[in-house]
Amino acid sequence: MAHTAGASLRLGVDEKKLEAVWEFRTSPLYTEAERVALEFAIAAASQPNDVTDELFARMKQHWSESQIVEIAGVVAYFGFMNRWNDTMATPLEEEPVEVGEKHLAKSGWSAGKHKR
Repeated sequence: MAHTAGASLRLGVDEKKLEAVWEFRTSPLYTEAERVALEFAIAAASQPNDVTDELFARMKQHWSESQIVEIAGVVAYFGFMNRWNDTMATPLEEEPVEVGEKHLAKSGWSAGKHKR
């Protein structure tokens, strides 16, 4: 999560928007396309997978087929990396820890077993 938050900031996502990510469903900072993509990401990462036909149809209203494939690929990749790093208790580098503490801790994030 902290790596993704840092990358989001480097790619130009506003700090306020990043800090409101857990309120994306109601925050005026998010577009409907972003909301459905985040819903899709949460559902695709759930165990068991929670992507429904209705959610997929909503994705198609805002995203092309290739964009949906790309979003699903990123969700799957990060799912793998998160499981790997959590299993191995991989220490976080300094930058993601700083980003997490500054922007994500208010929503319950902590480095936990990944803190150096």
